[in-house]
Amino acid sequence: MFRRIKNRYLRYFVIFIYAIIVFFCAIEVNFLWLFGYSPDMQDIKDPIMSVGSQVYYSDGKLIGEYYHENRSPVEYKSISPYLINALVSTEDVRFYKHGGVDYYSFFTSILSTASGDRRGASTITQQLAKNLYSTRKKKSQGLLRHVPILRTLIFKCKEWLTAYKIEHVYSKNEILTLYLNTVPFGNNSFGIKTATLKFFNKMPDAVDPAEAATLIGMLKATSTYNPINNPDKSIDRRNTVLGQMLKNKNITKDEYDSNIKKPIGLDLSYVENNSQGDSYIRQAVERWLKKWLADNNYDLYEDGLKIYTTIDSRLQQYAEEAVAEKMKMLQKRFDNLWGKKNPWRDSKGNEIKDFVLKAEQHLPIYNVLSKKYHGDTVQIKQYFEKKKRMKVFTWNGEKDTTFSSVDSIKYYTRILNTGMMTIEPSTGKIKVWVGGIDHHYFNYDHVNQSKRQAGSTFKPFAYVTALDNGFTPCDKFTDKPVAIHYNDGGKDQVWAPNNADFKFTYQEMSLRWAMGKSVNSITAQVTQQVGWDKVVEYAHKCGIESPLKSVPSVSLGTNDVSVYEMVRAYSTFLNKGQKIDPLLVTKITDQAGNVLQDFTLKTEQVLSEETAWLMLYMFRGGLEEPGGTSLALWDYPGLFKKDNQIGGKTGTSSDYVDGWYMGITKDLITGIWVGADDRSVHFTNSETGEGSHTALPIFGSFMQRVYADPNSGYTYGPFPKPWSKITKTYDCPSPRIKADTTAVDSLGMPADTSAVLPKVDGDKKEVKPEANR
Repeated sequence: MFRRIKNRYLRYFVIFIYAIIVFFCAIEVNFLWLFGYSPDMQDIKDPIMSVGSQVYYSDGKLIGEYYHENRSPVEYKSISPYLINALVSTEDVRFYKHGGVDYYSFFTSILSTASGDRRGASTITQQLAKNLYSTRKKKSQGLLRHVPILRTLIFKCKEWLTAYKIEHVYSKNEILTLYLNTVPFGNNSFGIKTATLKFFNKMPDAVDPAEAATLIGMLKATSTYNPINNPDKSIDRRNTVLGQMLKNKNITKDEYDSNIKKPIGLDLSYVENNSQGDSYIRQAVERWLKKWLADNNYDLYEDGLKIYTTIDSRLQQYAEEAVAEKMKMLQKRFDNLWGKKNPWRDSKGNEIKDFVLKAEQHLPIYNVLSKKYHGDTVQIKQYFEKKKRMKVFTWNGEKDTTFSSVDSIKYYTRILNTGMMTIEPSTGKIKVWVGGIDHHYFNYDHVNQSKRQAGSTFKPFAYVTALDNGFTPCDKFTDKPVAIHYNDGGKDQVWAPNNADFKFTYQEMSLRWAMGKSVNSITAQVTQQVGWDKVVEYAHKCGIESPLKSVPSVSLGTNDVSVYEMVRAYSTFLNKGQKIDPLLVTKITDQAGNVLQDFTLKTEQVLSEETAWLMLYMFRGGLEEPGGTSLALWDYPGLFKKDNQIGGKTGTSSDYVDGWYMGITKDLITGIWVGADDRSVHFTNSETGEGSHTALPIFGSFMQRVYADPNSGYTYGPFPKPWSKITKTYDCPSPRIKADTTAVDSLGMPADTSAVLPKVDGDKKEVKPEANR
C-alpha cells in the first residue's frame, strides 16, 4: 500500500502517521491486554471520584471505612474568580485555546527540557484525567507496564485520549469545576471547599487574591508549599502565582502590590468532622498495610478494597470494657492523689514551672502565631489564654465547657492513657488492639506508635538468656548488694542497683523465685554472668525491634519499647520458641470479592522448645512463688477454675511513670501499658502507681470476661505440657513464708503483695490461695 507513494520521505511520513494511529487504537481497545484499561465515554459521563475501602473484624462485622469524607464538591458559580484565574494562569495559561492537549506547550517543554530547564506540559484537562480516572493506577495498566520507557509513553497517550474525551463531554467551566473539586491540597484535604475552610475558614467564593494564590500555589508540591508547615516557602510560591495573575491581567498592579505584602493570614479555627468511623484498629490497619499498598499501587481511600482483620469482635469488646472500667478508677485515684496541685514534676519532685509554655511551643499553631505576631510573646500569650466554648473528654461522657488553650493543655496533660494488645501465638493473629482510652480525643496509638520504659517486664530476657546458656530455674543466687563495673562510651562506670525498699535479705533464691518476686539484685547478677550484650541479643532474637542500649541496667527495662514489641517477644515463649510476625490482616479482596492477597504466618525458630517451656514455668512463679508480683490476680476468682494456670510479669519504670503487665494463658499473650502521655506526669508511690495496681487489674478484668463467655473460644486450662524432653532441673519449691511485703516489680519499686501467698507444691497442678482476696 505504501509503495504507491513514490516520494520516499513522504512515504516514511505516512507510515509514521499510520503507526501512530494504530498505536492509539491499540491503547484504546487494550489490544491483547498489553496497554491496560482506558476510561470509555460512559466513564467520562459518570465519573466516580473514589470508592472507599472497608475493614472488618475476623467474624465479618464492619469496623470502619476509609474514604475522603472531606471531599465536598461545589458548583462553578460558588468558586471565586481569583481561584479560577490563579489556576489557569499558573497551571495551563492556554487552557481556553486547546482541546485537551496543548501541542505547542508539549513541544516547547521538550525543547526546554533538552536545554536544561525542565518543565511539565500537562494541561488541566490531562491532570484531571490522571486524578479522576486513575490512568496510571496498576489496575489500569497492561502487560507493557514492565517496559520502563514504553510504559511512560503509554501513560501519556492514555491521558491524551482521556483528555480529548473529557473535552468532548464537558465545557471548559465544568472541567475547571471537576478539577478543583477533586485535586488534593495535602493534609488529607480534597477539593477546593475543604481547602478554603481548613486553611482560611472561608467558603471558596470568599477568598481574596492572596489566599487564592496560596492555595493554587500548593498544587505544585502540597508538602513543600504547605502554609502551616512551611510558611516562608508558601509565601514565595504565592507571590509567584500572583505574578502570573498580573502577567495575564487577572489582577491589577495595585492589587498585586498590596497582596504580595500580606502575611499568610491563616485561620485554622474551622473544625471538620472527618472521623470516618475512626478507631485505633482502623488506623493500625492502615499503617500495617502501608508497604503492601505502595508495592501494589492501591489507594486505601479510593480503590474499594475489603480488608479482613484478625481482631476478634468479642475479645475486643471485653478489652474495651475492662479498659473503661479500670481506667476510670485509675483516673479518679490519680486526681485524688494530686488534687489541685500540678502533677508535672522533675525527678526531684519539684514542679516544672515552664511546663505549659513548652507545651504551647510544641503545638503547630505556635509557629504560625509567632510569624503572625512577629515573635511578640504578649500577643501569643493572649491567644492561648482566650476562652472559648469546646467539648472535652470525661469518663462520664463528652462535656461542654469554656476553656482557654492553656486550660485545655493543663486538663488533658493530667489524663492517664493506656495501650493493650492480645495475640494468639499459635496462629500469630492479633485478637485485641486498644490504642488508647478514646480515639476521638487521643488518636496517638499506644500499642505500636508509643514507646516507653518497660521496667521489670524486660527482666525475662535476662532469665531466658541464662536458661538458654546453661542455667536452670533452680540455680540459686543470693539477694545481696552488687556493683558492676563497665565501660560506656569510653568512660568507666559502676552500676549498683537497689531493691525496692533499699534493703537486701541476703536470702538464697532460685532463679524462678527471683524472677517471680522481681528481685533487682539477682537480675543484675544474672545479667553480669551472661553478659548484657547477650541479653540485648536475646531480646532482639525474641522479637524486640527497638534499639537497645547495651548496659548492665538493660535487664531492668531502662530502654523504650512498644506494647506491640513486648507482646510479640513474649509470644515466642508460648509458641514453642518460634518468633512470629504478628498478623493483623488475613485477606484483602476487591469489590467483587476477588482475593487480591492472602497473608500467612511467618515464623522463625529462635529458642529451643525446652527453653521456651521452662520460661512458661518461670512466668507462673509470679503467682506461685512467695512474694510473686502477680499475686494480685488472686483477687479475680473468675480466673482460677478447672486447674487454670496463668503466668505474668509486672513492670514499673522509675518514679511510677509507666505501669506494665504482661499476662500469659495457655492460648493468649496480653500486654498492657498505663501512664500519662507526658513522662513528667505520674503517680507518687507504689500503692497507687506500680504495674500491679495500674495495668494488672485491666488484665484481670479482661480475662474474667473472656472466660465467662462460653462462646469466646478460650477456656480454662493448664499451660501446655513440655513439647520436648526437659533435661534441666526445674521442680524446686521455694520455702513457704508468710506475707512478703518487700517484693518488687521494677527499677526499685515495691510490688503488690496484699494478697496472701498461695501454697505451692513443686510443679504439681494444685495451686490454692490461702485466702481469697
